[in-house]
Parts: sequence; C-alpha cells; structure tokens
Amino acid sequence: MTTTGADAVRAAQDLPVHTLHHWVGGADHVGAGDRFSAVTDPAKGVPTARLALASADDVDAAVAAAKAAFPAWRDTSLARRSHILFRFRELLNAGADELAQLITAEHGKVLADARGEVARGQEVVEFACGIPHLLRGGFTENASTGVDVYSVRQPLGPVAIISPFNFPAMVPMWFFPIAIAAGNTVVLKPSEKVPSAALWIARLWAEAGLPAGVFNVLNGDKVAVDGLLTHPDVKAVSFVGSTPIARYVYETGTGQGKRVQALGGAKNHMVVLPDADLDLAADQAVNAGYGSAGERCMAISVVVAVGDIADDLVDRIAKRTLGLRTGDGRRGCDMGPLVTAAARDRVVGYIDAGEAAGATVVVDGRGSDVDADGEGFFVGPTLFDHVGTDMSIYTDEIFGPVLSVVRVASYAEAVDLVNGSPYGNGTAIFTNDGGAARRFQNEIEVGMVGINVPVPVPMAYYSFGGWKNSLFGDTHAHGAEGVHFFTRGKVVTSRWLDPSHGGINLGFPENS
Repeated sequence: MTTTGADAVRAAQDLPVHTLHHWVGGADHVGAGDRFSAVTDPAKGVPTARLALASADDVDAAVAAAKAAFPAWRDTSLARRSHILFRFRELLNAGADELAQLITAEHGKVLADARGEVARGQEVVEFACGIPHLLRGGFTENASTGVDVYSVRQPLGPVAIISPFNFPAMVPMWFFPIAIAAGNTVVLKPSEKVPSAALWIARLWAEAGLPAGVFNVLNGDKVAVDGLLTHPDVKAVSFVGSTPIARYVYETGTGQGKRVQALGGAKNHMVVLPDADLDLAADQAVNAGYGSAGERCMAISVVVAVGDIADDLVDRIAKRTLGLRTGDGRRGCDMGPLVTAAARDRVVGYIDAGEAAGATVVVDGRGSDVDADGEGFFVGPTLFDHVGTDMSIYTDEIFGPVLSVVRVASYAEAVDLVNGSPYGNGTAIFTNDGGAARRFQNEIEVGMVGINVPVPVPMAYYSFGGWKNSLFGDTHAHGAEGVHFFTRGKVVTSRWLDPSHGGINLGFPENS
C-alpha cells in the first residue's frame, strides 16, 4: 500500500499508530514526506506498523550525513575501525535471536531460517574484521634510481546499498561490513516490506561505537532508489533484486558515473544423474525448493531428472513434500507464508498456469491447511512433473514454493538446458561420479555451482555472484571482490631530493 498527499494522511489513520522512520546521522530521522506504507505480519495478514517513505529531501539528508561523516571515518585508523567491527560482531552475536524474531515477524520465514540468515551475514562481519590485512598495499623500493613506488587502496566515499525483502539482514551484511571497514560511509535502503531489521542494525552500530553518519537507513520506494542512483555524492551502489530492476539500477547508476554491482534474478536447476543417491537428492530438493517458501535467489526451482530415475525421484520428493507443515514461522513449522498478499496471488497464478499448460500437479499447495491465526499469505509446497521448457512455471522466476521436474534423456541434454537459461546464478549436480561432477563444474555457465550441495552460497571469503542476467556489473559480493569494489587504487611514485637529479629535461621520464 503506497499513498500520497492527503490520501496518505487519511490512509495512515487506518494503520497502527506505531510509525517507523529513517535513521540518519546517528538518530531517528522524521522526514518531511507525507507518504506511508503498511508493514505487515504475513503469517496473520495484519498490519503491525506504518513506514514513512522517503521524500527527495530525506534522500538529500541521508546522503549529506554520510558525506559529512566520510572524511573523519576515512582517516580513522585501521586499528580503530577493526575494534568497532569486533564490537559490532559481539553485539550481533548476543542479539541474534532478537534480530531473527524481527525478520520472521515481517518476512514470515520460520525462526530457524531467520537465525541461519543472521549467522551467514555474521560471517561477512567476521571477514571484514580482518580489513587491515585485506587493505595491505604493495611497495617497490628503488624502482628507478632513488625512486620508490607503492600502491594503496582507499575508500570511495558515501555508498548506497539497496536490498531486497527476502533477506533483510544477510544481504545488507554482504556489503556494509566491508564498505564500513574499508572507510566508506553507507546509506542503506531496505525493502519497505521488511524495514525493522535495518533499523535494529543501525542502533547496534551506534552501540558498537560507530560514529554518527557512517551508517544511515533510508526507508522508501522508487523515490528513494532513484534519488540514490542519481545523487552526485553517492559514489557506488550495491543492489540485489529482480533482473529487470537490476538492469535498471545498473544502467541508471553507471549512467551517472557510479560504480555499480547489481545482482538480479535466478532460475536455479538441480541436475540429478542416474547414479545419484536419490534419498539425498530428494531431501535436498525439498530443502532447497521450499525453504523460506521459495523466496530465495538461490532456491532450487527446477529439478532436472536424467535418464530413467524420474518416476522414483518424483515419488520420493512428493512423499517428503506431503509431510511438510506450513504455518506461522514462530510455531515450529517447516515453511512460512509468502511476504505479501500480492506475492501469494502471483504464485497461485503460476500454479494455475502450469496446470493449464499441461504439467502434472503432483502436490498442490493451493488451499493447504496451515497452522496460523488470521488470514495469512500462505501457499503450500507445490510439486509439478512433466514440465515443458516453454511453460511459464519453467521460464519465469516464480519466487514461491513451486518445484518443477523436467525430464531429460542424457547428461548433455541437462547441461544444454541449464546453459540455455538466461539466468546464471546458482546450480547443482547430484552424482556419485567424480568425473561427471568435474566435467559439470567446468562446462556449466553459472556463477555458483554445488556438487551434492543444493544451495551453493559461498563462504564470506569467496565471492557471491551469478553470470548472465543474474549479474550486471563485473564485481561479485563480499570476499576479495567486495574489498576491491569498495576501494580504489592509488599508486604513489616517491623520490626524496637528490642533487644528482636536478636540472631541466623535458623528455619523458625514463627508468634508470
């Protein structure tokens, strides 16, 4: 729900009194805008707060705070920066359960999944604690007579992070720990559907001793996004979201001369060879297909059954799917709701379309019994078989608990299927044949590959990123590539005064 002007004032009267604002310059920032959106508990289907949406003036205020804080933070020693990072790490460890509860209340994922999200984000914080080593430059003594040459990596300035609804904590933590550790200041624009995690993190940074203005939170919609993409003082933009918006962010940001990494959508395939352990494959297909109600960019949405194993594999997946319990994520269920009513309706529309196109509905999640109070946004786990590659349930990123099985005759056909996808985020192969696995990892045109691992999200010291329409820009998230993205190189050539080098010489300098 987004409203403007007088309509917003009237609509806000119907929302809960509690209003969430921005975090700018180390404090709550009540903006001048008159637009609000509802923050909803998706398991109950009821609004829990209203969110103030940023105006252009609010964008300027957040960026101005980041710009003002940058010189002092850039000049803060690496030892002091690391000390604050370590303090933040300890506070995050202590408050992990509280943060997970906030995520579940607004996103809907089950608590265990939310805790896992926080833990994976914390890995990047721990990686960033080693920033002194990661920013170490190079030095060449006496490169020419009496001349030394050395390189350094320096921060960019204010940077923007535009994060999606599906990982309110982990995805921002792919970026801001490294950006801050490297000496940049940050404006985080979280999804307006799940703002509380970002605000909670902002307060944690303040408690850890981070100076005011180094980390800011700007809540909003397209007004905020476009404001950050075009603001002359924002030096770089990190984005995660759908492919169309990732393309827009990349083209708009780079058109303004900014450094941009824009991670887009996915359609992740899991190839199961005839020699695979089918119980393991079925377990992992269910885990990776229905975890977080399928609202993961690394979810498995297509199982590619190779050879004559399809009937057996589908049967094993179906039995496990039917045993899942869907409901409120705070009740120990296996799977929670979709994030909004619109998301639920979109997923149901895809299930309807898949059935109409002739795919076999093995397990139907429409109208599933759920363990929840109220009218939550639920769709149960859904399994399709005999899916054709021309069907929308195969071609489109559904972002819901819908798993499609495609049958192919050979390994080569499976590879062609994966490589023919316009997306290249993640993929997996299940096999007991080491040679086949090694061949697959070499031939597949995808950024992240799992071998008997269905969701191959790398550790923080490796980079996260896809190929093709799953990434716009040439830099992946976190790891060494993240350090490189949030810094720029400078080379210094130094010579202290030596009388032998005096005199006039207009020729191009030569090494000697």
